[in-house]
Amino acid sequence: MEGTRITGSALRVAIRWTATAPKGGCGHIRFRGRNAGSIRESRAVNLGAGALGLLAGLVVGPLADRLASNAPLHAPLLSRVPFSPRLPLVAAGTALLGAASGFAYGFTFEAAIAAFFCWVLVIVTRTDLEHRLIPDRIVLPGAVLVATARTLDEPSLAWVLGGLGAGLALFLIVLAYPKGMGMGDVKLAVFMGAGLGLSVVVGLFLGFIAGAVPAIVLLARHGRAARKQAIPLGPFLALGGVIALFAGDAILDWYLA
Repeated sequence: MEGTRITGSALRVAIRWTATAPKGGCGHIRFRGRNAGSIRESRAVNLGAGALGLLAGLVVGPLADRLASNAPLHAPLLSRVPFSPRLPLVAAGTALLGAASGFAYGFTFEAAIAAFFCWVLVIVTRTDLEHRLIPDRIVLPGAVLVATARTLDEPSLAWVLGGLGAGLALFLIVLAYPKGMGMGDVKLAVFMGAGLGLSVVVGLFLGFIAGAVPAIVLLARHGRAARKQAIPLGPFLALGGVIALFAGDAILDWYLA
């Protein structure tokens, strides 16, 4: 016999029904959800948070580009660098993802964590595309910071365990097939797990699926010669991480339902 799932909102409605039902008669349901006015107010707040995230991302963009320029060269992270032609793309990425974080989470600490998480992924994407390198100086401190922030915002072992579990999974893959990926990808997985918790499963899965697409195209066009062409995995893992950040819980719920 198939069971019936009761969501949290349905359970609150049922409890409310029981509390208001007169003896021997039928009760009435009092919905505790927001009315239309409060919903419009919430949307306005989220739009305001999204605008603030957009501005913050525009400010962070040049800093992110500077970090991405210096980290692979082992130069001081904040030292001045020549103008980079990739700066507009980096700034667009930090701005749009900052706006998405604000719109999704409002004026909350979680929104700040989400924006930071995305900005690190933007930096990693540039360094891996340009230098085939995921800098330890970016992802390791980032993993510690995001795990600490997540734990403060929502105390749970899921963030630390997510980082360790994701890193271990990719480390085992590296041991089995060293030519397929590097230790930088392993450390990026640790960062992603610290920021996503259980949803890192979605992020890694989508990242590998996305990374397989260009690999299949190259293999179809060049045959065995394509095996000599390296494809950076970091940008695809970063893409999976962004999707999992905003939709990972929904995807997991859909899959497990």
